[in-house]
Amino acid sequence: MSERNETLDQLMRHMAWANARLFATLATLPAETLAVLQPGSEWSVAAIAHHLTTAAENYARRLHGEPRAEKRDVPSTGAEIAELAEVLAAADARLRDGARQPGDERLTWVTMGGDEISAQRWVLIDQAVHHATEHRAQIAAALAAHGSAAVDLDQLDVWTYNDGLG
Repeated sequence: MSERNETLDQLMRHMAWANARLFATLATLPAETLAVLQPGSEWSVAAIAHHLTTAAENYARRLHGEPRAEKRDVPSTGAEIAELAEVLAAADARLRDGARQPGDERLTWVTMGGDEISAQRWVLIDQAVHHATEHRAQIAAALAAHGSAAVDLDQLDVWTYNDGLG
C-alpha cells in the first residue's frame, strides 16, 4: 500500500461525511418526499440516492479489481434509505482505501454495455468525488423545488466538515 496523502485522505473523508449526513437526513423523510422528481427528470430523490450509492460501490469495486455489484431495488422508504446508507458507507471506505494506491496505475474494466475501457486510478477517484457532489446537489435541488428545505448544502460543505474536526 502507498503512503497516505493527507490532503487526498481528507477529501475522501469529507465525501464520506457529506454522504452520511445526507443519507441520515433522507432516512427521516416520508416516502412521498423521497418520491418527488428532480425537475426536468424522471429521477426521484430516492432514485438519485440509489444511483449515487450504486456508482460509489462500483467505482470502489473497479479500484479493487472486482466485478460489478449485484443490482438492488430503488428504495422507497426512509428505512430502505438507511439500509442504502450502510452500503454507501462501506463503498466510501473502500474508495478511501483505493485512493491510497498509486494514482497513475491503469485500471481496466468492462462497462455495462460490454465494452472494455481503462483509465488511471486517479480518474476513478476524481469521478467518485465529483459524482457524489453532483448528486448531493441534485437531491437538494429536487427537494427545494418541491418546497422542502430538508437538505442544506451549506451544512455538507468542506467548511462545516472542517469546523467539526475541532
